[in-house]
Amino acid sequence: MATRAVIADHQKMFTEGIQAILTEMRFPPIKIVGVAHSLEELNKMTEFPIDLLILELALADHLGTSLISELKKSQPKIKIIILSNYGEAHLVRDAFIQGADGYVLKSNHSLELIQCIDYVLEGKTYLADGLRLAPEFDIQKKSSLSEKRRIYEDRYLLKQKLTKREKEILSMVVKYKNNRTIAQELFISDQTVSAHRKRIMKKFGVNNTVDLIKFSLDHQLV
Repeated sequence: MATRAVIADHQKMFTEGIQAILTEMRFPPIKIVGVAHSLEELNKMTEFPIDLLILELALADHLGTSLISELKKSQPKIKIIILSNYGEAHLVRDAFIQGADGYVLKSNHSLELIQCIDYVLEGKTYLADGLRLAPEFDIQKKSSLSEKRRIYEDRYLLKQKLTKREKEILSMVVKYKNNRTIAQELFISDQTVSAHRKRIMKKFGVNNTVDLIKFSLDHQLV
C-alpha cells in the first residue's frame, strides 16, 4: 500500500520538484495526496488521515515548531519530516522535542531526503548531514555576540519574536497608520497599541517608528 504524503511549502516550484522526486521512488511507494502552500491549506489537508508530511517550518508562521506537536496530537501515526532552509541548532532540537521524525536541509542532496523517508517510515529518526542538536562551542563567536547584540537575524527567526497581535500591528504601522487608527480597526485602546509598538521596537532594537518601518521592509517581515 502506498504511503499517503502531503508536501507543505510556500514555494510552488519547489514543491513541484519534490513531487517529481517522490513520484520516481519505487520503494517505498509514495502517493502525493496534497500540496499545501499556506498554513490554512495544510490545516484542511490534515483533517484527513495521512502517513507522511514533508514540512517547511516557515509555513508554520507564528506557531513555529509547536505545529509539529499539534499535528501529532491530531494524527498520532503521522511521520513528519522537516525540509527547510533553517538549520539553526535550537530549531532542530525544538523540532525533535515537538515530535519531528526527520530533519533535512534544502541545501542537502535529494538522496538525503530519500534516505530520510526510508528511515522515518521504518520508525527511526533521521538527522541530515550538516545539522546538529547543539551549537558548536566557539569562544571567539560567543565573545563577539556578548559584546554586540545580533540584530540582523534571519527573517524567520525575527518573525518568531512577534506575537500574532504584534504582527497585526506591525503590518499596520508599515502602512503608516497611527495608534488611534490601529486601535479603531482592532477594537483595542490607543494605550494598548502604544505598548505593543514599544515592545516590537524593543525586540528589533530600533528606537523610532521610521527605523521600525525601514527594518521591517528591509527584512521582509510584512
